[in-house]
Parts: sequence; C-alpha cells; structure tokens
Amino acid sequence: MMEEVAVPRAPVNGNGRNESGKEMIQMKFIHLSDLHIGKRVNEFPMLEDQKYILKEILSIIDQEKPDGVLIAGDVYDKPVPPAEAVQVFDAFLTGLADRNLPVFVISGNHDSPERLAFGAQLMAGRGVYMSPVFDGHVEPVRMNDQYGSVSVYMLPFVKPAVVRRCYPGREAETFDHAVRCVLENITGEGFFADERNILMAHQFVMGASACDSEELSIGGLEQVSADLFRDFDYVALGHIHGPQKIGRETMRYCGTPLKYSFSEAGHKKSVTVVELFEKGNVSVSVRPLHPLHDMREIKGSYSQVTDRGFYAGTATDDYLHITLTDEEDILDAIGKLRSIYPNVMKLDYDNRRTRAGQTVDTAGEIHKSPMELFGELYELQNNQPMSGKQEEYSRKLMEGIWEDIN
Repeated sequence: MMEEVAVPRAPVNGNGRNESGKEMIQMKFIHLSDLHIGKRVNEFPMLEDQKYILKEILSIIDQEKPDGVLIAGDVYDKPVPPAEAVQVFDAFLTGLADRNLPVFVISGNHDSPERLAFGAQLMAGRGVYMSPVFDGHVEPVRMNDQYGSVSVYMLPFVKPAVVRRCYPGREAETFDHAVRCVLENITGEGFFADERNILMAHQFVMGASACDSEELSIGGLEQVSADLFRDFDYVALGHIHGPQKIGRETMRYCGTPLKYSFSEAGHKKSVTVVELFEKGNVSVSVRPLHPLHDMREIKGSYSQVTDRGFYAGTATDDYLHITLTDEEDILDAIGKLRSIYPNVMKLDYDNRRTRAGQTVDTAGEIHKSPMELFGELYELQNNQPMSGKQEEYSRKLMEGIWEDIN
C-alpha cells in the first residue's frame, strides 16, 4: 500500500531564488550505502571504526537537516550478522528515528532480505521504511512539499531467478533482463512521470569503476545497463564501493563510508547530499568523512620505514599495507613493524626475487569473460570452436551457477 509522508519545510538560506525572485525551498536527502556493519578486513574487526563513522554521519545529518535518509543496501557484511553488528545498526536507526527523519533502507547482496525486513510494518510507524522481500511489486513512499510529490521507490538487490518467479513468462535470463522487467513494471500504470521520482537500487551498473572489496561476477555477468534508469530524477545506487556518478550527475554510487580494501586507499569517502527543487532541478554535493583510522600504503626499506624521521607526525595507528624493498627478508618483520605501526594489515616485498617470481601472466585473462575463457579451453581440447547451441547452453549454465553462489 502506498505511503504518504508530508514534509513541511521552512525556507533555507543559501539555496538561491527561482525566476520569480522567491527563495527556493528544496527537499533534501542524505544518500548512504554499503555500511557492511560487522565486516573484518584482513582479520581486523572494523566495528569500532563503523561506530565512529556512523556517529560522524549523524553529526553531518544534524548540520544538513535533510528530509530523509536513503540507505542503498549492504547494511551488514553477512546474511547472518553477529549480534554486535545488529546492535550498532539498531542504535544508528534509532538515532535517525529520534530526529524524526524518514529513513529508507533496501537490502543488498550481502544482506538477508528476510532478516532486514523483520519488523518493517512496526518500524514504518516511526518513519523507518525497510524494503520487503521482493515479490514483484515495488510500492513507493510519497513525500510532499510545495512543488508537489516525490515518490521514493525501494528496489532491493534482485537476481534473475527471483524475477522469473515473480513474473512467469517474462524474459529474465540475465541481470539486465531482470532489472529491466522490474523497472518496466514500476514505470507502467500508476507511475507519475511528470512528478519527481527517486529510485534506490543495489546493482552493478555498466560503466561503474569497481575495486577489490566488492564481490562481483567474473566477466560482469551481473551488470545492468545505465539506460534502464532514465525515468528517475535521482538514482541512489549501492553495491560499488567508490563514490562516482554513472553517466549523469543524478545517478550515483555514494560509496562505502569506510575503506574496506587497499584498492580503496586513494578514495575520498563521503556521504552524498541530494537536493530536489522543481521537476528537473536536482543538486548533488558531497560531505567528506574522516575515519577513526585511515587506510594507507607505504613503501621503502626496513631501515627507511622504521626511521623516526619517516613516520614522525604521521598517523602510525592507521591501517597499513607496507611494502619492503630489502633484498633479504627481515626476521619477524611484521612483529617488529607493529611496535611502531600497530595496525599493519599487510606486509610484502618488492625486490629482485619477488619480481622474478612473477612469471604467471594473468593480465590478458583479467578482462576476459567466463565464456571467452571457456571457449578458449573448449577449442584447445577439441580443435574446433563451440557451436552456437553449445555456446548458448554454456552461457545459461554459467549464469545459473552465478545466481546460485550469490
């Protein structure tokens, strides 16, 4: 059943004026995703860092005074999160609800949709809207201001097998087909295209730049086309950990609030602030986040990185990946380094020996799809390429296997 939420707003200074000279009043949202509460990185628990950053996010919310908060999936790192992780998210949700903010939460591929949806009807009474287990229907929550209505559609992470069950007879063999099918159902009868519409989704959109901490399919089997989302004024995406726009400013991954792999060491983590004025007028900005411990990479010889002049004035308790350039291994190097850098997560060497040992060339395979790799193997074994029927059968088999393991 469609929910209606009234959002009375007083004029906000600094937002400019419309053509008539009247001060413009926006509806503002904070876009978050991929909290991964309970995650461990290189066996280091991140729960204290997550508590710290969630408090910082609440502080930003107090400053920005938004009309709602969008959490686009992967609330937890595991489908069955530890009790401590549930307590952390419960405290965060309670803090948001105590601020009388509508909160919209969808499940991601790391979440259990059933567990995340537990108590959804009760929480809706406090303005906390949890996406239900997907059953083929996505009902919007409608919010009103002086420009009219804003509809928020919450689409949890969906796989082709789930969509096929909900829409018998519809084509949903791939992730792209599946999401297309769902969005065509949303934007069909009852969709107000002339009003402002927000979509929350947790999918891998083509063109997104991924990193090591994401669990993505080999060859991009789960990618969906960015064009599918064209009917929405703002698309709040989750799943990819680096903050980025996809094609247009108003279709964005906000990224994780913390760095969860060293491939993210160069990221600048933030929350995304979305302001909707009249139809077609959307402003997007970011507010930077400052973690309890940063994640950094340093490189040098053992004598260099242990020299006080090298580390003086730096945050030695950051999470570190240290690469030593010594030609000989240092006895108990990580134990010695942790006397200076207590949170060394990863240690390796870059020298003549390690470079000479890098004899396996995988560069050409990284960008090949599973079908290309399997096709090459088939041709090597059979001295002929696969037929069209064999290729189609193999492709469907791989897609089915990928659905099962995700």
